[in-house]
Amino acid sequence: MDLTGRVVSAVIARDAVTVRACLEQGAAPDTLGSDGLPLLCTAVAGFDHLTAEVLVDGGADQDCELPDGSTPLLRAVDTGSPTLVNVVIGDAPRLRVPDALRQQLLDLARQWYESGVLEELRRRTGAAGPAVKYRIDDAHGDTVDEVSLGGLTVRDGHGAILTHLEWQFGALPPLHEVMARALPHREDGDSNWFAAAYYLGKRRGPHVWSELTALRQRPDPTHRRFLASVLWHRAFLAPADRASDIAQDVDFLAAWAQDEPDGHVLATVLDVYNSREHPGQEAIGLRYTNHPDPRVRREVAFCLSRERTARSEAATSALLGMALDPEPEVRAAVAQVFALGFTLDNHLTPAIRDALLLLLRDDALWVRRHAAESLALSAAGGQRSAGRHLR
Repeated sequence: MDLTGRVVSAVIARDAVTVRACLEQGAAPDTLGSDGLPLLCTAVAGFDHLTAEVLVDGGADQDCELPDGSTPLLRAVDTGSPTLVNVVIGDAPRLRVPDALRQQLLDLARQWYESGVLEELRRRTGAAGPAVKYRIDDAHGDTVDEVSLGGLTVRDGHGAILTHLEWQFGALPPLHEVMARALPHREDGDSNWFAAAYYLGKRRGPHVWSELTALRQRPDPTHRRFLASVLWHRAFLAPADRASDIAQDVDFLAAWAQDEPDGHVLATVLDVYNSREHPGQEAIGLRYTNHPDPRVRREVAFCLSRERTARSEAATSALLGMALDPEPEVRAAVAQVFALGFTLDNHLTPAIRDALLLLLRDDALWVRRHAAESLALSAAGGQRSAGRHLR
């Protein structure tokens, strides 16, 4: 089989490794398949983001006009897969994509989002029967609904795609409009939720901050949990030269953690809060050691044991009590955080050793694993400390 035949077969087989090898050997990235369309369209139609990425990296033209007037990138938007759009759009789309095509891409994503996947499928296929829906992993840990009707299958990620395209093209809508694309999905791992929180987390400025912080007063806990998700992204996307923004965010989270009534929201707030060092963390942790929501108690363990702060007797006592928590996720967190103290040369006290030995016999695998890791780190820490004294 010649090189062209090999690359066509590899794309059909979803064999991204062989596709890359063929391109490196000289196969044309815009090779046409048996349907007369570029192979990038084959990968897009099959939701094959790995092969699509290889083809785009190899020089495939994602903006070439096809016989029906569409482009591979427009077809990627049609699929509703945020991952496909992310890889097919390529580098520097704001410089590459002409204004007319930008608007066409935005309009297509908005049409799907505003109509809804099911209604748009009915319009396109004329089918009136029930749709088949599956929850799937889109890629990189995100999840999205995949809906099939009348012989067409699409993914319900057009809200995420619209948000992504707006950011790429510098057309930023108001905060409430972006948030509205996330709230119906209610899952942090949903592609639409992730995109809305991620791109809002990249925005900076006093006006954006004012709009964000106002969400803390919303009565619907979903709105407040979304705010916590945005702040999580702000924490990890903050430029190194924006120390004042980081301090502002952490102070806000500390105040919020004092009075958040919803357990799910509070756990998310504490998760973000624990991503940074703050002088009030131990006090907040001690406040919630007996919280009824195990997700909160899990985060309490991290409040009580910081990487650069020596653990107090009160914190140690609380953690020892939490080692007996009825929920395995809490016990696993306790087993994990005991190791943090050893990096500060805290001694492996008999009480901590006994707690870790007990956790080492836990019914839950992850509890046993974290206990074993903590015991191993305590032994390594003791050897380092002894070595320093010998010198």
